[in-house]
Amino acid sequence: MKRALMFLPVLVAVAFGLFLYSGLGKDPQELDSALIGKPVPAFELQDLENPGRTLTPSVFQGQVSLLNVWGTWCPACRDEHEDLVWLAEEKGIPIIGLNYKDNRDAAVRWLRDLGNPYQLTLFDPQGSFGFDLGVYGAPETYIIDKQGIVRYRHVGVVNPQVWEEELEPVVRRYQEEGS
Repeated sequence: MKRALMFLPVLVAVAFGLFLYSGLGKDPQELDSALIGKPVPAFELQDLENPGRTLTPSVFQGQVSLLNVWGTWCPACRDEHEDLVWLAEEKGIPIIGLNYKDNRDAAVRWLRDLGNPYQLTLFDPQGSFGFDLGVYGAPETYIIDKQGIVRYRHVGVVNPQVWEEELEPVVRRYQEEGS
């Protein structure tokens, strides 16, 4: 019995080493999403700027769009905001905002002061829809196809390089499908 206990620390160290080794070479920005290939989860949320208007997954029907998760409390969201405005205004990319775990007045002020790249903004103050999406944090951006199916997830800031290398090819592919 004593002999078996002597090898226990070695076995634990080997197991821990194998666990760490399995993570080598993986991009920490790449988080798998169980929603890829599935419809956007059901929701009924208020429009950020028009609280009397209830929004549902139908907002994703008929166009390929980006769903951008953001909050005024998120420094990286501020970093990407100008690039989202550029995508909406210069590239004509439809972007739906998901204001996540935020204060309505602060979020409305943010959009008024920094510009509003969003066709509309879902207001998710408790983070319930974000939870259903599997949001890890903000910013996150999803590509939703014309049928409301989640096709891609990007965790982190969207900038021109991310747009050109990651998002634009996927958006173009789904824009061309069924057109």
